[in-house]
Amino acid sequence: MKRRCSVLLLGLVLLTLAGCRTKAADDTDVDLIRNPQSAQGYNDKQAMPVLAFDSDLHDFGRLSAGESISYSFHFRNTGNADLVISGCSATCGCTIADYPKQRIAPGGEGYITVTFKSAGKSGQQFQEVTVVSNAQPSRAKLKILAQVSH
Repeated sequence: MKRRCSVLLLGLVLLTLAGCRTKAADDTDVDLIRNPQSAQGYNDKQAMPVLAFDSDLHDFGRLSAGESISYSFHFRNTGNADLVISGCSATCGCTIADYPKQRIAPGGEGYITVTFKSAGKSGQQFQEVTVVSNAQPSRAKLKILAQVSH
């Protein structure tokens, strides 16, 4: 029985390894936004977007439990290529972010609106929203603070 389990385990490991492959240097993953600076190494002549926020932190101050409040973080594309924001994710389900779905041209501006729902929360709150884009670096963090009282 012990030998049969070992053979079965070895077979599963071999199947797993057979299903894996190493990507060649010129392979691309169509599910990811291409970021030439990280995908192909640094090239200072490569056109790149730059996601620049006026501020990456907002303090809502004191809130009553159950309040839902929003803040719009202003940003600019200070780079020399179109900016594409592929998504935003928060550290908690109580925080959601709405972001532009269209390309932002160099020099263009926009807003990422973060909404915090204080229902079920109490005391000092700190939440982060991670913004994923084709800029360098590809991830930026927006932070919100709130003091929730009952």
